[in-house]
Amino acid sequence: MQKRFWVLIVLAIFSIITYIDRTSISITGSLITQDLHLSEKEFGWILGSFAFAYGIFEIPAGLWGDLKGPKSIILRIVLSWSVFTILTGFSYTFTMLFIIRFLFGMGEAGAYPNATIVIQRWFPKQETGRAQSIIWIASRIGAALAPFLAVSIMMTWGWRYVFYIFGVLGLLWAIFWSFWFQNEPKNMPGIKEAELKHIEEGREIKTHKNSLQVFLKIIKTPNVWALMGMYHCLLYGAYFYLSWMPKYLKNGKHIDDAHIAFLASLPFILGTIGCFCGGFLSDFIAKKKGLKWGRRSVGMFGLIMSGCCMVGSTLIVDPTSSIIVLAFGLAFKDFTLPVSWATSADIGGQNSGAVAGAMGMAGQLGSTIMSIAFGYILTATGSWDIPVRIIGIIVICGGFIWLKIDPTKKIVFE
Repeated sequence: MQKRFWVLIVLAIFSIITYIDRTSISITGSLITQDLHLSEKEFGWILGSFAFAYGIFEIPAGLWGDLKGPKSIILRIVLSWSVFTILTGFSYTFTMLFIIRFLFGMGEAGAYPNATIVIQRWFPKQETGRAQSIIWIASRIGAALAPFLAVSIMMTWGWRYVFYIFGVLGLLWAIFWSFWFQNEPKNMPGIKEAELKHIEEGREIKTHKNSLQVFLKIIKTPNVWALMGMYHCLLYGAYFYLSWMPKYLKNGKHIDDAHIAFLASLPFILGTIGCFCGGFLSDFIAKKKGLKWGRRSVGMFGLIMSGCCMVGSTLIVDPTSSIIVLAFGLAFKDFTLPVSWATSADIGGQNSGAVAGAMGMAGQLGSTIMSIAFGYILTATGSWDIPVRIIGIIVICGGFIWLKIDPTKKIVFE
């Protein structure tokens, strides 16, 4: 197998571990709130602390990777999040857990922008889209595996060992990465000359001379603001599945622990299919109808259907049918996910990383608001369904924002 595909496999494992660690807090949430005597409002703040820190440090970590190279930055990221994953297991108060999860988010910020830098350096332009699809599919595999692994560990040793074991996985990956990976393909031992030529002649590495000029241009572009608004709404839905959903299934749908693992992983299993189908269909429609509607139609359809599934699931009395419909909500949302990132590249061109960073930051703001507001709405209304309905409506609004997004209008930097 050629070296660049080995790099992709290692990045896929990185993505799997990222989401196993990231979703562990939601799977263990019910036991954590009982053990630490937390209210639902306080649990919302715990979830929000991660999302907020992740969002505000996303762009700086990405720019740092551009400057220093992705190897050392990804190593720092994985070591940081692994240590704070382990420390989560040592938390005994709300304040301690809040600070650790904030530092966890700060440490993990930049993971996917720096993975994108690796792909830009190691793959010719015509292969980067497929490589990105593999990375995001791997993330859904990690999120699908997490409930089975976490529940098994919890039932055997307790919730704290979930974080000890998952943190060690990251440390082992980081050790391998530090010795094996090279920033430039030409420095990788054993790479063949033909593959090196194929990579270097076909790749497109982003370069900027004036980061401030790029930033100012981006914030003055209405097309980018529409993209940010759409992704802000999208992550209200996405982060619900990563954070509150296991507690919603247990307390809102009264699912017992014996079935919680499969039902919590079902949306991510379907999401894997959504990630693949959305990107494929968008490219197909783009060839037939043009780039604008190739991106817009798939993105709009995915979010509107996702929001309808979320709202509809709360109106279904039968728990099994309700949860299946809710799971399809993530599948349709993930239908839009690769299209969103492809659109950021379409608009940003050589500065697609900066546009994607702005989009990601807006999205994490949505994650933060949702995480905290869910607990307050739940406490005020006593209903687990009302916050899900509100999230669904916001996701539908994000679908209609696609009518304002035009991927054919690329930002021109003078």
